Amino acid sequence: MHAPFQLVARTGHPDFLDLPWELPLERWDHERLVEPVRGISRHVVRFVEYDEGVYALKELPSRPAHREYGLLRRLNAEGMPAVLAVGVVERPGDDAVLLTKHLDFSLPYRALFARRPVTDLRENLLHALAELLVRLHLAGFFWGDCSLSNSLFRRDAGALSAYLVDAETGELHARLTGGQREHDLTIAEENIVGELLDVEAELGALPDDVDPVETASGVVASYRGLWAELTEEEVFARDEVWRLHERLRRLNELGFDVEEIELLGAGGEYRLRLNPHVVEPGHHRRRLERLTGLWTEENQARRLLNDLAGFRAQLEQAGGRAVADEVAARRWREEVFEPTLLHVPRDLRRKLEPAELFHQILEHRWYLSEREGRDVGLPEAARAYVEEVLRGVQTERIVF
Repeated sequence: MHAPFQLVARTGHPDFLDLPWELPLERWDHERLVEPVRGISRHVVRFVEYDEGVYALKELPSRPAHREYGLLRRLNAEGMPAVLAVGVVERPGDDAVLLTKHLDFSLPYRALFARRPVTDLRENLLHALAELLVRLHLAGFFWGDCSLSNSLFRRDAGALSAYLVDAETGELHARLTGGQREHDLTIAEENIVGELLDVEAELGALPDDVDPVETASGVVASYRGLWAELTEEEVFARDEVWRLHERLRRLNELGFDVEEIELLGAGGEYRLRLNPHVVEPGHHRRRLERLTGLWTEENQARRLLNDLAGFRAQLEQAGGRAVADEVAARRWREEVFEPTLLHVPRDLRRKLEPAELFHQILEHRWYLSEREGRDVGLPEAARAYVEEVLRGVQTERIVF
């Protein structure tokens, strides 16, 4: 007698054995089922909730299920912005279910137009998707179906960060050709136009600055600009070494580190080459994690590092001597970050990620100081943010 199913799953997650695997997903009626806001999928997708979190279950044939699981595992291992692969369930016949962990505090693109607005939504949306595609291409990943529907977005200190949620059509290579990258861009542009037209038809109108065709072409233009900054050779004279340091500074500002550079000198000039395989994203968030132990999105890290720098300057001015990075970071977390969040009632803290919540309080502090013409302290700003803004914000950890 054949087993009703075979489960291949990563440890540290539920065993999923209490689910009705003998039935097709569309026929499930189970107490663990939940319905978070979700994007469009060509397959049946259901969501279940355990103590460990919410999990997405996607029904598809066995071979592509295992293939996508393998691709996501490899992307996860390389630290790429993609949903976490958890396992595959084999069932009788050629039917399988791919298990992934739902990305907390994430929103499908349609929800961005219907919920709490993102400042300059068009620019943030196109930059987030362009950066996601650049990062995947640097890793040698050909997406094959880049779209807003196959992505999830998280708020990132007033901006957005994008994550891959569907790798079914993807391929991993040692390095992508120019033709493969261009093919991904063509598909992305076509998909984005269609998806935004669908949202326009559904909502009746898009924000004034979101034109479907211009936004789609903007993603491509943003991609090309970032790709060039990360990969193009640069030639400069021997007395223009400052251009090397300026290039590296710009890359850091964009959130990328360069582990290795190649300088070729000939005829009174240098030729700078950057190997895409040693260009690593996450410059600011890695530094913040090293100093404070906090793991955030890139723009959140940049914002928190700025606040940390201001706190350190105050310590040095008050003490009349230099303060080490690690000492300032420890005191900032103990005396500023954590006490500020404690001014937010426990039942409201889960509405936003801690780093995003702290960023929003900093923004509200600036607003209050401008409004009242005085320097408002963080405790007061936190309490005011709770009463004036946060109580009316819908939770975004899991959006139903």
